[in-house]
Amino acid sequence: MKKSTFLALMAALIATACGSSHQSKMETEETPAAYKNLPGDSTRYGLACDGCTDSTLVFLPYTGGDPDTFDIINARHEHRIYGRTHIGDELAIIVNPQDTAEVLSVINLEELRGDWCYLVSPTLRHTDSLPERLQRHALGAIPDSVRQQLTAPREYQLRLKRDHSVMAIGATHRHSTDNRSPVSYPKVRPYNEWRIWNGRLILQQPDTLSKAAPDTADILLLMRDTLVLRFADHEQGYYKRMKE
Repeated sequence: MKKSTFLALMAALIATACGSSHQSKMETEETPAAYKNLPGDSTRYGLACDGCTDSTLVFLPYTGGDPDTFDIINARHEHRIYGRTHIGDELAIIVNPQDTAEVLSVINLEELRGDWCYLVSPTLRHTDSLPERLQRHALGAIPDSVRQQLTAPREYQLRLKRDHSVMAIGATHRHSTDNRSPVSYPKVRPYNEWRIWNGRLILQQPDTLSKAAPDTADILLLMRDTLVLRFADHEQGYYKRMKE
């Protein structure tokens, strides 16, 4: 998206509201598109402004107006601050409905976006119903050099983009999908959209492929290079692939 005069004016207004130190960042990045909340979602979106501390969040909402100041002491004590907050970062926050001066959780969307990677290991085909001892015996019958090659973990990726699109990238090696291989790798669920819903991460599958409900995950940890998500049936840790 090319910068227009309107976008330049918006960048200048946001820079003025959040402090002069934010201006250089807004001049080099696209202004985020407006967010549409999912039904039942109370998330507010905006930017972190000058004045943020370990106990206070200064927040410029995308809905307009002056920056708001929130208490985040309890959110920090309860480990519901996801990602470090810097001036100009895009945030998703949940305000306490009983105390509108307090924020219950803060998600740094700048840190959430990106290429999140994790390693998966293969399983032996046609042995799922066997006891673990027999599975180990079947694997032990394979020569060491072949076994090391077959059982090598593969890197999968979950790519969360700025436009709320998402790509789930899995193993593409020929032997990982060849039915003649003695091992198989987990299938990757195809996602096409991600959203925040009341502090949780929603991963939506394409309607043309599945009518299943979206996957919902709790964010347990978010750092610059680390992400931990808790799904309904498992927890998954990720490491971020940094752009060169």
